[in-house]
Amino acid sequence: MSMTLINPGRIGRAVLGTGDYWKGFHELLFYSLRRLGALGKPPVRLVFFKQIYFTGIEALGAVTVIAALSGIVITTQITSLVGQNIALTAKIMLWTVVRELGPLLSAIVIIARSSSATASELASMKIRGEIDHLRFMGIAPGDYLMVPRIAGITLSVVAVTFYFQMTAIVMGYAFAAFMGFMPFVKSITGVISTLSMTEVLVSLLKAFVFGLVISITSCYYGLRASGTVTAIPRAATGAVMRNLLTIFLLDGIITYAFFV
Repeated sequence: MSMTLINPGRIGRAVLGTGDYWKGFHELLFYSLRRLGALGKPPVRLVFFKQIYFTGIEALGAVTVIAALSGIVITTQITSLVGQNIALTAKIMLWTVVRELGPLLSAIVIIARSSSATASELASMKIRGEIDHLRFMGIAPGDYLMVPRIAGITLSVVAVTFYFQMTAIVMGYAFAAFMGFMPFVKSITGVISTLSMTEVLVSLLKAFVFGLVISITSCYYGLRASGTVTAIPRAATGAVMRNLLTIFLLDGIITYAFFV
């Protein structure tokens, strides 16, 4: 029974797969850093702007709804526990929205929308031989396909995270004011006075790291796809699951490093 539950072969494949992933991750990361200058080329810059539009702007509708509902729920729960204590409510709002939920939920939305799409797109291009055709035409696939996507997704995650946090706080306090729990202006002033530069910088650091992880992981799984078209959904699923596991792990590490 114990041998059935613990399969050494499966554990070994998982360890090797994780090692290959981190090796490929660092290779893509360093390549993108070295080749950021490729964004100055008009075709690459066009792909960069398209990626920002798809990942950032088109996600704002879903992000707005999720942020507003999150802010309303959090504010309602806080006021039901502490009453009209503006200072304590502001602290708890910052702890939950700015430190944790803002970066995490924004990253999850981007993973759901863009990670699977990017991995599927690149996997499809590789299987159909489009990446090889770029090489034949003298175009570096990494410059044209990876650099603008990694830069665009990373920048979008940072911007979407900031937007999520502001929307959640404003809508949460607006609902509280509408229900008569606490005055809107004083509540917002309490948040601003409580907010520290450390909170802001750590939140942006999380968003930046999550953006890098999401973009590079999506490219990695898309580019490693091979075989038939069945590899496309496998690449998308692998990218999504790996991203979710990684951002939760990194969120815990960053939070522990700065706030514990």
